[in-house]
Amino acid sequence: LSTRPAGERLCSTEEAAAGSGTYTRHGSIFSALAGGVRRQAEGDGLPVVSVVRDAEAQLLPGVGAVVTCKVCSINSRFAKVNILYVGSTPLKSTFRGTIRREDIRATEKDKVEVYKSFRPGDIVLAKVISLGDAQSNYLLSTAENELGVVVARSEAGVQMVPISWCEMQCPQTHTKDFRKVARVQPQFLQT
Repeated sequence: LSTRPAGERLCSTEEAAAGSGTYTRHGSIFSALAGGVRRQAEGDGLPVVSVVRDAEAQLLPGVGAVVTCKVCSINSRFAKVNILYVGSTPLKSTFRGTIRREDIRATEKDKVEVYKSFRPGDIVLAKVISLGDAQSNYLLSTAENELGVVVARSEAGVQMVPISWCEMQCPQTHTKDFRKVARVQPQFLQT
C-alpha cells in the first residue's frame, strides 16, 4: 500500500466504484484522505477503490507534544534537531526542529549558551511550541525541568551520567561537560 495524499485522482468511475475514503467528481475517483489505496473485486461488477488511513504515517508532532529528538548541529543562536519520536511512538519520516537559544531554559535566558546546553549527537526531550515554516521545521522548547538532554556521549564515546541540571560527567574519564539536563520522568525514557 503506497500512501497517497488527500485529493489525488485515483482512476475514472468507469474503471472502479468509489469506496470508503474516496469521492467522485467529473467522472473520476479521488482520495478523500491520505492513506493507502485498496482495490477489491466485487462479484461481476466494477472493483471498489477505497483509501485506508495509515495511522502511523499520519502521526505528526502537534503543538504541546513532547518529542524525542537528536541534535544535528548547533550555533550561537540555536540547535538544529531531527525529531525521532512523538511521545513513545517512533516516526516513520524525519521531521526537523529548531531549539532557539531563548527557548532552552526558563530562567536567565539572556545568559544561555547553546554549546553549554547541547552538542551534536545528544538525545533531547523537547516540547513543540509552534509548527514553524514550510520546511516542516518545528520550533521546540526545553524550558521545563523535565525537558533537555537525556542521553549524551563523552569524547571517549561513553554515555555520560547527569550530575546536576547543567552538567554531565563521563564515568570513564571523569571529565565534566555542560548540558541542559532533563529531569527525566519514567514514562518518557526511551530504552
